[in-house]
Amino acid sequence: MSGIQRTTAEGRGPVRYGPPAPQPGLPVLPELTAVLAAAAWRSAPEPPGGGVPVRSAAARYWGRRGLPTDPDHVAAGPGAPALLLAMLGAYGGDVMLPRPCPAWWTPQVRLLGRRAYHVPTPAECGGVPDPYALLETVRRVRAEGGDPRVLLLSVADDPTATVPPPELLREACEAAASAGLFVVGDETWRDTVHRPRDTLVLSPAEMLPDEVAVLLDLSGAMLPAGWPAAVIRFPGTPRGTWLRARTLDVLTATGAFVAGPVAGAAAHALDEPAPVAGRAVAAAALHGAVADAAHRELLAVGALARPPRAGRHLYADLTPLRAGLARSGVGDAMELEDWLGGRLGAPTPGGQRFADEPDALRVRLSTGPLLGATPEERLAALTASDPLELPYVRGSLDRLRSVLAGLSD
Repeated sequence: MSGIQRTTAEGRGPVRYGPPAPQPGLPVLPELTAVLAAAAWRSAPEPPGGGVPVRSAAARYWGRRGLPTDPDHVAAGPGAPALLLAMLGAYGGDVMLPRPCPAWWTPQVRLLGRRAYHVPTPAECGGVPDPYALLETVRRVRAEGGDPRVLLLSVADDPTATVPPPELLREACEAAASAGLFVVGDETWRDTVHRPRDTLVLSPAEMLPDEVAVLLDLSGAMLPAGWPAAVIRFPGTPRGTWLRARTLDVLTATGAFVAGPVAGAAAHALDEPAPVAGRAVAAAALHGAVADAAHRELLAVGALARPPRAGRHLYADLTPLRAGLARSGVGDAMELEDWLGGRLGAPTPGGQRFADEPDALRVRLSTGPLLGATPEERLAALTASDPLELPYVRGSLDRLRSVLAGLSD
């Protein structure tokens, strides 16, 4: 198995056997562990939508990024899936999504009994739909009796590891507004940009302040994946107030509350004290260096991939290597997922996991497994002047090169 949980009986499809989110591959920051431990005495969960401390910390976080925010326009929940499910359940209607998109988005929509419509992304990036394709898809769906009301997009994309240029993000937002769609911007990975001085990340809420909710999953991005917490910012309008209240109703009905100790750690991380901010910057640079090296290996054998700009992964298209893969019995993304993951010893989820075409030979490669096998090795990579020179990082990249080279012969 490639590291993606699966059983023969269950096959490839069930959501619970889907790919994990990209992980940092680094030990938990000791300061966050101390904050969580200090709050371990709290036996009660947070109130629905989160208490004042975590909501105020989220408001300050967004304020530092040019989005003035009232804590009363924020809700917290136990992870982004729970928050998105509650918000979509409250808002109603069908949902438009880019193709490809994060593996967990589409199941949220379908779980509610809504229809998910995927729109191709522009050639330059993922995360946002092509604006013309979006308008045409909305027109066609409505003509066929559908009810699209929401557009999900991402400003730092999983799976493609790209950041939409401001002009493309603006065009997508304008298309959504003209089509009467409410926009939900997933900004989970915005603080993992590899070269912040060279990459401008804007929020759709800066462009459509009255028509955008902003989602930020802290679990895996700012906190360990096992500490589920997320926040969502609603527009400061009557509709935003109504939507927040309805979202809190759903969170209450489903018992989706943040654990008290985790809320304390989330508030601390959102305030970005020096150790937290420093770790984020260093980790982003490390993952960027390794992602760039893996990207070079892919291009060297004729594979395709957009240059990775953010996150802890890259999205590779091995279609040009189809002949070599066919010799190994690989003909689609599902078979590629198993074959490549087995040879690299790490999860390599295929494009079908991200609503991509299953016949396209695309996979998401994570950089976390390339950083070393132990916490000590990964911390050494974090502080190394050139992590690519470390023998275990070099060995991981050499393994990738060897597997790819065998396909291009």
